[in-house]
Amino acid sequence: MVENGRSNLVRGLALLAGLFGGLTVFSGGRVLFGPEEARIAAGHYLPFVVWFNFLAGFAYVAAAWGMMRRCAWACPLAAGIAAATVVVFAIFGIKVAVGTPFEMRTVGAMTLRSGFWLFVAFILCRRRQGAP
Repeated sequence: MVENGRSNLVRGLALLAGLFGGLTVFSGGRVLFGPEEARIAAGHYLPFVVWFNFLAGFAYVAAAWGMMRRCAWACPLAAGIAAATVVVFAIFGIKVAVGTPFEMRTVGAMTLRSGFWLFVAFILCRRRQGAP
């Protein structure tokens, strides 16, 4: 029963990760490659954050696929996504601290991304180690 509950949790997280990845690629791609209006609507975005999130979106989709297939590499990939997101968030924080203009929604988005991937990595890696 516990394994089934855990499997449902991982399946649900995989679906969320895949959706999150697709939306991330779409929204980042729109700012990076879309019309000027998309860049204007994004406000004071930091290009390195948008590029990171755009590329990470593909990793989100790969992690989702690995989670659904119960691949052993899904755990280290999720942990890598989490770690890289936290590092980029920290660099963003430094840029903001020195006065770089930014959008408050970026703080919310990076908090959500960091928290989500830290949680996914924790669940996957704990499951991989056979923890209850």
